[in-house]
Amino acid sequence: MKIAITGCNGSVGTRVVLKALEQGHSVVGIDVTPKPDSSPLTTFYQLDLRDYDPIFTVFQNEKIEGIVHLAGIRTPEDYLVKAHNNNVTATWNIYTAAGTLGIKRLAMASSVNVINLVWSKTPIKLDYFPIDENHPTLPDEPYGLSKVIGEIQADSVVKRWPDMRIASIRLHYSVPGKKMIQEMGLESRTGDLWGYIQEDSGAEAFLTAVTDDSLAWKGHEAFFIASPTIAFDGVSSESLRKKYYPNVPVKDGKELAANQGFFDCTKAETMLGWVHKDTPSDTLTLSDHNN
Repeated sequence: MKIAITGCNGSVGTRVVLKALEQGHSVVGIDVTPKPDSSPLTTFYQLDLRDYDPIFTVFQNEKIEGIVHLAGIRTPEDYLVKAHNNNVTATWNIYTAAGTLGIKRLAMASSVNVINLVWSKTPIKLDYFPIDENHPTLPDEPYGLSKVIGEIQADSVVKRWPDMRIASIRLHYSVPGKKMIQEMGLESRTGDLWGYIQEDSGAEAFLTAVTDDSLAWKGHEAFFIASPTIAFDGVSSESLRKKYYPNVPVKDGKELAANQGFFDCTKAETMLGWVHKDTPSDTLTLSDHNN
């Protein structure tokens, strides 16, 4: 499949590019920054995704078949307008160009921050654990809000173009391995619920959503993508709940056994066939595709 990957130079984008090439796909990279010398990409466009016409032209001329949209500002920055306006405009431009051109397979980088977590300016309020896709999405900051709006945009787009399949990938903190989280310390990860996603496993989620022909669903679906366990070995998740979130109940029929994660990714397993894998990132490197 010929796949456009926006934000291809970023930490998530580079892993998705490598996985896509490893799987034999043709990749068109798009980023607002110049292509690094280490990039394995042979087809690359430096674009500002807030400008619609160049996006449409690239998708049309390159005959794009699927899109992984990762580009965007990854934090609230100044908590004013930059992250919100950039992300919302770019995502709408991607969706509109895709729909107009008949591109039916898309995966968008949403975030676990569609609920109010680490970037929140107010006390974190959660309804229950483990968190699933039915949990309310009420962020109080511009980055998380931009991701919620991106998901609402997807709901709108698939009404206009019902043959499209859009996956909003609510990615947790993407890292090479949980050791990186452990080194940050338990207290510092309270707002992230001590979770993470191994970066290559996260890349698999994006690519599966776009390339797997066996997936039966159409329309728009959101998926939490996180490790099934917290990053800290030997730490009881229930003890963390009681200490840091004593007023958040465990959902009926669920539990937080041992070091079980605070996100329920059953939907991703059921509808995408995705399961988390803690494989080391150094099994796949940029040099593998440069040689």
